[in-house]
Amino acid sequence: MILGLYEAHLPVRDLQQSIAFYTGLGLTLDHIVDEKIAFLWIVEEQSWFGLWQADQVGLPYHPSIRHIAFQVSLDGLRESVHWLKERGYTPRKAFGFEGTEPFVMPIAQHAHAKIHFNDPDGNSLEFITKLDNPLGAKEYMYLSEWENLLNDRGFTLK
Repeated sequence: MILGLYEAHLPVRDLQQSIAFYTGLGLTLDHIVDEKIAFLWIVEEQSWFGLWQADQVGLPYHPSIRHIAFQVSLDGLRESVHWLKERGYTPRKAFGFEGTEPFVMPIAQHAHAKIHFNDPDGNSLEFITKLDNPLGAKEYMYLSEWENLLNDRGFTLK
């Protein structure tokens, strides 16, 4: 029945500033409604993202209401810190890891590699990619440590 996530939404204070921020990440503006709502394509004709200008944006952060994770390739994630900084965005500390490089969170037979950052309104964003966990590792670590661990055991990260 469910084929994927079609849309997600976040509150923003300044719609034009947020449109500039998200188009800077590579999303494509589709349309604006009543000068208060913007819809941008994450993947054109597959998934989009709504920005809602609101007076009350400063809700306390909780990942269930102010968090979006964008799927990226492993190569994209490897370049993400440089890519974000080059565009004026700042990767941030998450789960005890500094925003200096992506980190890996293993879960059973797979893992997720990710980097976190915020939008201008403090909404939590991340770039994430799914990885295999052939060793059944359980410890969180930086991506470079994960790659070294796999390489030392004869596995190649794909």
